[in-house]
Amino acid sequence: MPDMKSAAILGSGSFGTALAVLLAPKLDAITLIGRDPNTAEQINREHRNPHYLTDITLAPNIRATSDLAAALSTSLVIFAVPTSGTRQAAATLAQAGLPPDRILLSCAKGIEKSTGDRMSQILRDSFPKNPIAALSGPNHAEEIATSMPTCAVIGSDDHALAVKLQELFTLPHFRSYTSDDLPGIELGGAIKNVYAIAAGMAHGLNLGDNAVAALVTRALAEMTRLGVALGGRPETFSGLSGVGDLIVTCFSEHSRNHRVGLALGSGKSLEEAVAHLGMVAEGVPNTLSIHQAARRADVRTPIIDAVHSILYQAKPAALAMRELLTRDPRPEHS
Repeated sequence: MPDMKSAAILGSGSFGTALAVLLAPKLDAITLIGRDPNTAEQINREHRNPHYLTDITLAPNIRATSDLAAALSTSLVIFAVPTSGTRQAAATLAQAGLPPDRILLSCAKGIEKSTGDRMSQILRDSFPKNPIAALSGPNHAEEIATSMPTCAVIGSDDHALAVKLQELFTLPHFRSYTSDDLPGIELGGAIKNVYAIAAGMAHGLNLGDNAVAALVTRALAEMTRLGVALGGRPETFSGLSGVGDLIVTCFSEHSRNHRVGLALGSGKSLEEAVAHLGMVAEGVPNTLSIHQAARRADVRTPIIDAVHSILYQAKPAALAMRELLTRDPRPEHS
């Protein structure tokens, strides 16, 4: 593995921009790679992202481009594109000839609809020899970019790689941990998106704090049950990429998924909720892919089923929530 002196960040949205701000003091050069050359030109001219985190000034060692080939000369490639774009971005970069010693770090939280693959599995399809890891946890871009205290977990089956990335992602306001449970790290970050929509709906329906707390608690039990069935370890879901990410995304005003759920609970249609958000809320497509994964694994997931029925079967949010509360009684730990 080469020394990490430069990084390419695929995706110039809010999280990609926040990561660039975070890593600027640690690296010689950072390249933000987006789709729009005009946006890249504006970032380079004004040292600000005109669409995301617009109040944040970008350091001089952060440059932007729309040319994916710019990633070929960097030692670290960070995938911060939406989950739906990860496979195409990986395939394109592989075709461009990324060297096999370059480190790949996935920051997208979701699983692929058609295959059920996690993001690291998608990267491995295109890069059979490259070192691969994933970063997850309660990591809202708005707070990372303004140097607010944050913790994250770096998952990899390569311990030396995880430690190397941990050193990079350690700053006075950003603390990183490592884990060798890569499946669990990725699954926790993906599954919690669905529960954030549910929590937002509960808030939108004015069900009260008791109901939301109960919902999130049962979501953790459900997440762990499904995550273990899909290959993660139980203790991982009690960590930063499980309960940590679940808490922040279910309650934070920065959570896109919570905001979509809030709009749905307030009576808006899914189309209206997504249009009003104006950004990708991973929980919307994740609900479909994770529901499919749960059915394939034959795991009981009443909360995921309820959110799926609202998003994809036009069930009213109030009815779905009422059905959750009136299911047959059962022991808590079963």
